[in-house]
Amino acid sequence: MGMISDSVIKSQLGNVLRETDFGWLGRREQGKVRDSYMRDNRRVLVATDRISAFDCVLGTIPLKGQVLNEIAAFWFDQTADIVGNHVLSVPDPNVMVVRECEQLPLEFVVRGYITGVTKTSAWYNYERGVRDFCGNRLPEGLRKDQKFDRPILTPTTKLEKHDRPISRDEAIRDGLIDAKTFDETADICFRLFARGVEVAAKQGLILVDTKYELGKLDGRIVLSDEVHTPDSSRYWFAESYEECFAAGREQRKLDKEYVREWLAAQGFLGGGTPPTLPDDVRIEAAARYVQAYERVTGRSFAVHTEPILERVRSALKKL
Repeated sequence: MGMISDSVIKSQLGNVLRETDFGWLGRREQGKVRDSYMRDNRRVLVATDRISAFDCVLGTIPLKGQVLNEIAAFWFDQTADIVGNHVLSVPDPNVMVVRECEQLPLEFVVRGYITGVTKTSAWYNYERGVRDFCGNRLPEGLRKDQKFDRPILTPTTKLEKHDRPISRDEAIRDGLIDAKTFDETADICFRLFARGVEVAAKQGLILVDTKYELGKLDGRIVLSDEVHTPDSSRYWFAESYEECFAAGREQRKLDKEYVREWLAAQGFLGGGTPPTLPDDVRIEAAARYVQAYERVTGRSFAVHTEPILERVRSALKKL
């Protein structure tokens, strides 16, 4: 593996995929990070270089879309024996073609450690006195970044303006999901997380927590959207965990927590206008995304220097 240099990343600051408009592919939907095109039960997912945090789109990080798409493809392959997924093909580093699923209205967040700075994170709530977190009874005396005795499931809503932590009983009571589907999905998520922890450990990483989005296809639960990417997961370096935890220092990270923490340091935790990301923050974030790809997958990251929008358009014209 060979980490790419900051100078290479700097050369790509202007070669980013901000948004797309490929109308011939079908009905267009724009999410925070992905643009998708729907036609005939097939969805084309284009991973742009947009970055979001605290429910806000903040700008772009070069190479980010490629990293997310290729890590997701890696993990879909690594977990296919646990649960089926929606992937049909990966025709471009930034593109995934998938089968359309009936999405479940919850995101299933599995946490192995208590940490985080967002309002939906376990540590944010614990610091403020919450001890029943999404139906999980948390003991007194936990410290930031401490490992739970066993992973916990903390679902959030995803069809509301802002994600809201919710318990199993609340989700069933509110009619968001039935008990059988919830329990089957929860079991799948814990098995996915165990696989993620196992694979990450071989690469010297800790999979701290992650979110899963699942849907139904032909009556079966399938994994969709993304899986174990730096946008949906936290990764720490295993070799420095104990030292940092004992000293009360921040963990060494491989995820977008770096950007969240930069924003928090500027006084932004959501609401209002977010600060503009300076180029040095964009370069550092991109370097961390690339490092995440190489450490997680064990593969070298390939930088494509041609204009990204034209490359993606050319690949999609061949579908």
